[in-house]
Amino acid sequence: MKQVKKRRLLLLSFTIAIILFGVWFSTSNMYKFAKGYFLYKTHAPSSQVNETVQKPPSNKPTSNKTTKKELYPVRPKTGEEIGELYIPKLKTKLPIFHGTNEDELEKGVGHFAGSVLPGENDNSVLSGHRDTVFRKLGQVGEGDLLIVRTSAGEFTYKVSKVRIVDEDDRTVIVPKPRATLTVSTCYPFDYIGSAPERYILVAYLTSKTVS
Repeated sequence: MKQVKKRRLLLLSFTIAIILFGVWFSTSNMYKFAKGYFLYKTHAPSSQVNETVQKPPSNKPTSNKTTKKELYPVRPKTGEEIGELYIPKLKTKLPIFHGTNEDELEKGVGHFAGSVLPGENDNSVLSGHRDTVFRKLGQVGEGDLLIVRTSAGEFTYKVSKVRIVDEDDRTVIVPKPRATLTVSTCYPFDYIGSAPERYILVAYLTSKTVS
């Protein structure tokens, strides 16, 4: 009789533990879903998006000599909003923050501080959570455009390659011989828990309009 009671008590405890875990898990995921939805709605572009960019006319006389202008005379600080990422395929506009700590990733797309800024030569790396800002990134692939707008101007990149790499793969942040935008998020997109891989978009600069 005592053994039966003991078994019933263990079964009851186990059942309660499962229910509590289910409630916690559901609440956590609902929060992330709501947060991601809010980010999309807040930064969604209007129904008509002008994707044609024209450089404003200059009244300065032309000269045979050209001076290379520094795109970012003042470097951003960690946590500072540096621009926005527009993804035409998804009709989505997302804020970019300097840094990839959780504080930045909670607010939008994070720019890896160890990489160059968008528009500069070399590899500019952006990251975001798959369950918030980059929940639909899997729909973006080769040939699609990624447009970054910052204080320096507007920079259009074309996706050349899609990679699936291990979460510890450091080739994502290596220097590049040309202006490159690397966008990274966790993969698989429907994975429950900490995803073991990364979904990578490698895009090359095709055009730019400097402010």
